[in-house]
Amino acid sequence: MGRETQGFAALTPAQRSLAASQGSLINWSRRTSPEARRQATEAARAARRRNLERQADPEGVLSPEELEAAVDRLRRAHYRAMALASARARQRAA
Repeated sequence: MGRETQGFAALTPAQRSLAASQGSLINWSRRTSPEARRQATEAARAARRRNLERQADPEGVLSPEELEAAVDRLRRAHYRAMALASARARQRAA
């Protein structure tokens, strides 16, 4: 048997999603303190921050205060876009 017919690769996309979800829940169940959960997501949050900073100020000319404000606006715009997409999906499902 080849590798493609064994283990995770042998699962359907729906089965892979369920298995990954199960693994994630198990992983997060072991991070019982707020500090442990924060530490686990620190790298992702830092990477997201750097990405937003590059979007807000690609030339690197903004002051720290201006950059912070621009990043905050981009972050808020992102969450509003997600809320809009969610509202549209709920409307289609109704």
